[in-house]
Amino acid sequence: MLPIALAALIIGGIRVKNVTTPRKTKFDVPSVILSALGFGGLVYGISNLGTATPQTIALNGWLPLGVGIVGIAAFVLRQLPLQKRDGALLDLRTFKSPTFTFSILMLVVSMMAFFGTIIVLPIYLESVLGLSPIITGLLLLPGGLLMGFLAPFVGRFYDKHGPTALLTTGAAITSLTFWWMTTFDQDTNVWWVFVAYLLLSVGLAFLFTPIFTASLGSLPERLYSHGSAIVGTVQQVSGAAGTALLVTILSSHQLFDSSTGVATAGSTAIGIHWAFVTAAIISVLAIPAAFFVRPPAVEAGAAAPRGH
Repeated sequence: MLPIALAALIIGGIRVKNVTTPRKTKFDVPSVILSALGFGGLVYGISNLGTATPQTIALNGWLPLGVGIVGIAAFVLRQLPLQKRDGALLDLRTFKSPTFTFSILMLVVSMMAFFGTIIVLPIYLESVLGLSPIITGLLLLPGGLLMGFLAPFVGRFYDKHGPTALLTTGAAITSLTFWWMTTFDQDTNVWWVFVAYLLLSVGLAFLFTPIFTASLGSLPERLYSHGSAIVGTVQQVSGAAGTALLVTILSSHQLFDSSTGVATAGSTAIGIHWAFVTAAIISVLAIPAAFFVRPPAVEAGAAAPRGH
């Protein structure tokens, strides 16, 4: 990923023009330290819960998770007085916007289910259906390409009709696809998996652009940077949480062959089933939240941001 990140940095520095007025702000060092401990500990702890052994889970999982929770609590308590004089590292007044709050809720739900699934699905394809890693990668590649292909069309639809239709449709497609995935077993045809992943990609394509655009577009200009930081942080934390949760559920059902030390395909299939059931239940929460995400112009009283 490093070459791609460097290329994006160089191209962005050359091509992306500054459209705002720079201003000096105070740099609160304690907030930076608390945020590093809080969000870093939370992501690290959650990520380790799904893979740590009983001997290491306390040190590698629960301890950093506890440090993260305490750090985030201290971070929030510090931001509340700082934001009253516009000195907060992360201004939490963004959550006064109902559209932003419900968009973040949808983002949490979507990222938990999505990131957990993209970790579990390759395990299913390789360990249960017996596909090779290269075939598994090729099978999942079109889903990502489809999301990229749909992005400009979703943006144009957003500009004309707003976020609600896209979000409700995307949430419904995503949830129904997850429930379909709960039927996967050792005898499932691989092409059904391929079609299901394409449908999941369509649903997520309908979700992500409206969520990002509506959430940030509902904020006043002075809170744009804070809203963007919250969106980025939520993606990482909820993705780590979803991955840890689904991997833990999968692992709890696996039985290992005494001669080879490898988990049996049958027990892995059962674990995959309950992991997908968990993702499906989580995804249902996004459907009612979609109806509360309003066009930003209605809430903020400004021109609606463009979706593409």
